Amino acid sequence: MKKRVQGSCTTILAGKNATIDGSTIISRNDDGHEALDPQQFMVIKPEDQPKNYQAVISGVKIELPDNPLRYTCTPNSVRDNGIWAAAGINSENIAMSATETITTNPRILGIDPYVEGGIGEEDLVVIVLPYIHSAREGVERLGKLLEEYGTYEPNMIAFSDQNEVWAFETIGGHHWAAVRIPDDAYVVAPNRMNIDEFDFDSPDTLCSKDLEELIEKYHLNPDFDQVNLRHIFGSATIKDTVYNNPRAWYIQKFFNSQETKADPQDQDLPFICYADRKISVEDVKWALSSHFENTVYDPYGNGTETEKTLFRPVGINRNHNVHILQLRNDVPAEIAGIHWLAYGANTFNTVVPFYANVNDTPASYRDATATYDPTNMYWLSCTVALLGDTDYDFYADFRNTYELQAVAAYRHIQIETDENLAGQSDVESYLTAANQKLADESLTRTTKLLGDMVTSGSEHMKLRYNLND
Repeated sequence: MKKRVQGSCTTILAGKNATIDGSTIISRNDDGHEALDPQQFMVIKPEDQPKNYQAVISGVKIELPDNPLRYTCTPNSVRDNGIWAAAGINSENIAMSATETITTNPRILGIDPYVEGGIGEEDLVVIVLPYIHSAREGVERLGKLLEEYGTYEPNMIAFSDQNEVWAFETIGGHHWAAVRIPDDAYVVAPNRMNIDEFDFDSPDTLCSKDLEELIEKYHLNPDFDQVNLRHIFGSATIKDTVYNNPRAWYIQKFFNSQETKADPQDQDLPFICYADRKISVEDVKWALSSHFENTVYDPYGNGTETEKTLFRPVGINRNHNVHILQLRNDVPAEIAGIHWLAYGANTFNTVVPFYANVNDTPASYRDATATYDPTNMYWLSCTVALLGDTDYDFYADFRNTYELQAVAAYRHIQIETDENLAGQSDVESYLTAANQKLADESLTRTTKLLGDMVTSGSEHMKLRYNLND
């Protein structure tokens, strides 16, 4: 079975009472094992949605329902291993991000092995998002598909609507569990099983029907007084202590500045967290771009070489896109869904607030090719990140100024678009034009950033010889 393994993402979720404006947020760095993987930002119309879906990796065939909804997505430009739609918002303002690759253990895999011909990350957005009308319905549809077809890999999937945020984790080949995130809480999920305490009787949990019985029958619970799914079905390995746990620790520390006692390698960092302030989109983007700043673990910092390479950072060269799917509650439904998006390594990019209620996307974000093209935002973003990495401290002020001014410009366009919605006879065309304006602003500002970096950086090249003439 041909397969492309992810195993590299980071997810942040936030309930509507945890955010600064009352919106729900699901977000993720869509990372890979390779540094470059061109991405597209697309809208899939109902007439373009397949009726008979076939996966490339597993070959599984699935007959899909009639009457799909329109949805945004961010698939791979090169489709050798399938679509990998990654994330999107459908026309009823339901969002989905798939997937955060997680961990497991041999106890559950011995009971419920993976299914080589099952479904996986390649498939999930395409076979679920166009057919759901609430976040809970997304959990239920994916659960049924998983039980019917099985999966060949462990994944966490996020769903949201304007009221609820859900985290769904696969367990073995056919089992699963999901938790509704409290409205005033947030979640940080690295590449390990994340759900910890689980109440089978709660209205805010869902799972495969025999999951509780399976735990008891096979003596899977190592705890005396709790049901902790991470302990039961997940891992607590040395790799977790350097690859996964530190990312959760650092972002939790960012959102909870008073909580400084936790160890970055702690295997039991909490799943459900409560920030000491309301969370903004800018906060989420900063966290998803972070690399242990102001610690000895920062790859660009002043620690020893051992310290700087000890932990896997959140922002990394293998970021392919970062999406922040925001469903707003203080605006009309036509403009509630915002698909914030950026490409490439997050250290030098900015997320752009694209409206989801559109029939097409800007070409500079939609048409990335397999070959290098600096007029496309994916390749332009990768270029800026690569140059910035050569002398991070020197280029940091360029990046900071660019980010401040660019995001302010995006937000100004968004505010004007929101305020002028009333009276628009063709809302989708109006929002499509606004997205084009946002994309043009992003392309212009990012191109200027690259030019400024090249101009100033050229003065600092090692290949020089100064004469007093």
